Amino acid sequence: QVQLVESGGGLVQAGGSLRLSCAVSGTIISLDAMGWYRQAPGKQRESVATFTSGGSTNLADSVKGRFIISRDYAKNTLYLQMDSLKPEDTAVYYCYLRRGVVSYWWGQGTQVTVSS
Repeated sequence: QVQLVESGGGLVQAGGSLRLSCAVSGTIISLDAMGWYRQAPGKQRESVATFTSGGSTNLADSVKGRFIISRDYAKNTLYLQMDSLKPEDTAVYYCYLRRGVVSYWWGQGTQVTVSS
């Protein structure tokens, strides 16, 4: 019922910036919890940034001060602005949307590679 499509990934040098976008097929409602997680080869999946159902944001300690999560209700799009990128940020980034207790969707992911 809900589809998410990530875009904006790419190859950048350390210190560079990228903005990831997540287009949502349906309408984002205020109670939706949504955010981004990432997974690098050989590493455990990591939550990066989240919008809670109450509208507050939560960022992983590793990205605080560098990443900003935002959403545009008019465009049904979730964003992740990534600045001061580091090689350890290299991963596939996925967006997700959670609605209520049961419903949960995620996208196909977009590759972010940061070279030193």
